[in-house]
Amino acid sequence: MAALQAQRLFLAPSSSSCTTRPRQQARCRAAVRVPAGLHTSQDNLSLKLDWIEPARGVPSASVDGGSPSSVSVEKLRAIAEAAADRAEMHDIIGRQRDNWNHLLLHSTNSLTLAASAMAALAPAAPNMVALKASAGVLLATAAVTMAAVNKIQPSQLAEEQRNATRLWRELERGVRAQLAHTVVTKADVEDAMDRVLALDAAYPLPLLPGMLEKFPKAVQPARWWPKKKPAVQKSRSFGPRRGSAPSSGNGWTQELEEEMRGIVRVIKAKDEQEFLSVGKLVLGLNKGLALAGPALAGTAALATLFIGSGESSWASGAAVLGGALAAAVNTMEHGGQLGMVFELLRNCAGFYRKIQEDIEAALAEPDVERREGGEVFATKIALKLGRSVSDLKQFGKMASPSVREEDIKDFAGKLF
Repeated sequence: MAALQAQRLFLAPSSSSCTTRPRQQARCRAAVRVPAGLHTSQDNLSLKLDWIEPARGVPSASVDGGSPSSVSVEKLRAIAEAAADRAEMHDIIGRQRDNWNHLLLHSTNSLTLAASAMAALAPAAPNMVALKASAGVLLATAAVTMAAVNKIQPSQLAEEQRNATRLWRELERGVRAQLAHTVVTKADVEDAMDRVLALDAAYPLPLLPGMLEKFPKAVQPARWWPKKKPAVQKSRSFGPRRGSAPSSGNGWTQELEEEMRGIVRVIKAKDEQEFLSVGKLVLGLNKGLALAGPALAGTAALATLFIGSGESSWASGAAVLGGALAAAVNTMEHGGQLGMVFELLRNCAGFYRKIQEDIEAALAEPDVERREGGEVFATKIALKLGRSVSDLKQFGKMASPSVREEDIKDFAGKLF
């Protein structure tokens, strides 16, 4: 009899209710009806099951069917991988072009000095024609080599790649930090793509064509960041009146805004202009040496044609003097790496231009709650300028119109 009742217990119809929670969690309840003849301590039995959560390691796209957020994450991850690859490429090419500078410098000087020695020995040598021809060929080769090297400026190319490597690694770190700590949106992906394209344009990998102009007509700061889009003015029900800062809001105060405006003014008047003016001097010197080197070597090559012809005893001396001067000029230009110095000055001017635009973009946002935190922003600016946060207070008075640019003596940055 007991076995029959147990059989009826399991075969009796059951009712169940299942409430499914969105995506990951649901609760299912099952109630088993007990025959009236069976005495139990409970009127009914209930079984509660928690929905098994998805296994760890399953991509979010498999759970939500490829939501826009997961697609943005994958795109941003691809950008980070591309930035790492670009950094490696620029590092390899930079070392290669630095080797170019050293090898071409020494080989060109060796050609020039060897040809000068041959030109000096040619008048007294029994095989004068051979020495004269050899000196002429070597000097002509040196002139062509100098012209080609002066056109591409290997030391400047190497500096471009070194700076590009640092900036690509900085971009990669920023993108990976964004992937780890924030919710990725479509706007984040577009901003990262703009930065990638701006870096590609600022520091191209190809040598020809696409190489940056080595002797530009006007010296401008290097630019490796995209132009910021103008902020859209939105109505708000809170925050300060436009043009003024609250006493306390997101770390921004009126004093901090004045300090930032003073820094912008000092950068425009002193730091950026200083690097541009020195860059113009270096560019002019480099251009003069780039023209003088091949011209001297070419003149020496022409002088070798007159060695041993009649009373033209001056030809040997002219060839020797021209070759020696060409080697000296080549050493000053590429041994001193004037192209690298010019690129370094352009990059430093661009560094201060970026600080200036970052501050202006922050101050242009009328809603202080939408800005980056004031204390954090001030700390970043202080670190970029090589100063402490307390040092920034001295720039507050520079924002006053009563202070003329001629009265500004100190520079904003101490790092460069």
